[in-house]
Amino acid sequence: MLHKAVLESIMMNSVEEKIQALIERNRRVEIDKAWETSFTRRVFIAVVTYSAAALLFWSAGLPTPLLQALIPSAAYFISTLSLPWVKRWWSRF
Repeated sequence: MLHKAVLESIMMNSVEEKIQALIERNRRVEIDKAWETSFTRRVFIAVVTYSAAALLFWSAGLPTPLLQALIPSAAYFISTLSLPWVKRWWSRF
């Protein structure tokens, strides 16, 4: 009898540990998904894109590099705004 009780206890811990691991994994996945779709991430990438483009355009000696750098960063930002609509359209097929 003692052996069966010990075995059940070990199995229960194993099941509980597996459930806890799944809960933790789901939490990480939810955080990753929230980050991927967050407005903060979109703005951050747009700012980094703007900075890199402005630096590149300035180093290339192009006229008005700060103004021209708005084009790639704005294009990125606008494309992220259209993605939910595109995703809904795509998922129908």
